[in-house]
Amino acid sequence: MATIHTKLKIGAASDVGMSQDVLLQAEAILQSEIADRRITAAALTVARNQTIVHSKGYGCLTPQADSTPVKPDSVFLLASITKPVTACALMLLVDRGQVSLDDPVSLYLPEFQGGERDKIRVRYLLSHISGMPDMLPENTELRRAHAPLSEFVRLAAQTPLLYSPTTDFSYQSKGILLASEIVERVTGKRLRDFEEEEIFQPLGMTNTALGLGRFKIPETVWCGTSMEETEDQQRFGPNSPYWRDLGNPWGGIHSTGPDLAILLQTMLNGGGYAGKRVFSQAATRAMTMDQNGVLNAPWGLGWGLAGSKAWNYFGELVSPTTFGHTGATGTVAWADPEQQLLCVILTNQMVDNGSLLRRVSNVVASAVVC
Repeated sequence: MATIHTKLKIGAASDVGMSQDVLLQAEAILQSEIADRRITAAALTVARNQTIVHSKGYGCLTPQADSTPVKPDSVFLLASITKPVTACALMLLVDRGQVSLDDPVSLYLPEFQGGERDKIRVRYLLSHISGMPDMLPENTELRRAHAPLSEFVRLAAQTPLLYSPTTDFSYQSKGILLASEIVERVTGKRLRDFEEEEIFQPLGMTNTALGLGRFKIPETVWCGTSMEETEDQQRFGPNSPYWRDLGNPWGGIHSTGPDLAILLQTMLNGGGYAGKRVFSQAATRAMTMDQNGVLNAPWGLGWGLAGSKAWNYFGELVSPTTFGHTGATGTVAWADPEQQLLCVILTNQMVDNGSLLRRVSNVVASAVVC
């Protein structure tokens, strides 16, 4: 049974009731997609019962033929898998009594006033029922101008709501942005620094950073299957220095398969890893259970769920209690508590609206034989 003392170890699939032959089928799917140039880089990490049974890299860091091969611990831009990590940072403050989920957002962000903004509680930002939009109308102009995150926050506090809070579900990056701003104002630290000190370092996630951290772009996996970019892509696209180091809290984390496996295992362990408690059991339970009740739009606090309506490309064979998240760069990370199974699939291009991630996830889930 997983406890906070549990640490991932390397082992054979057969030792934890999984089929290595089936896992090789998942690998073959990724290799086939690379051969067809629908993706040019991938990494797959699978663990069950606290044992890593598969961790490999495929393809190359860039689409160029002579590029460096991807390793199991190559660094990818995660995109929206960043969101549950931002939620984790906020939940640390909830654990410590510095923030209440049922407080109005305006208690921490006084400028967040007018209309129905006073009805928005902190928890709504994390489960996508606040009414905030996914992207600001000014998104492209802000990125083209290399605007700082503070300008995104300023405009997010003023942008019209899409609907009355709690009456609907709409996936919203700007709600996560406001959650990150709460963390920064309460702690007095940049989110990237707070996460490094309070999450990544304690858990031993040594190859993870919000923004670039110590990484250089050429050392990371290129987003996309072509090196040819438009002028706008070069200026503010996913491979630009601006976007890679902005540290945006809805999509700016760089990480690896093994590091994400540690975070997922921490959730399965009830909030700790290798003897270090980072989150309370109560916080991990709240993060991974449905918070949206009668809306028929399941979502945890940051984490998507098996029954969620968006960004949960976990396949169709996982247990109902599965939680995780997907990223638009072609990434997914999920954990199935019933099977004590976790899976991280990192690629550099979203294929067929998530079909590739779902198909590989299905094969991983079907590799459990006992």
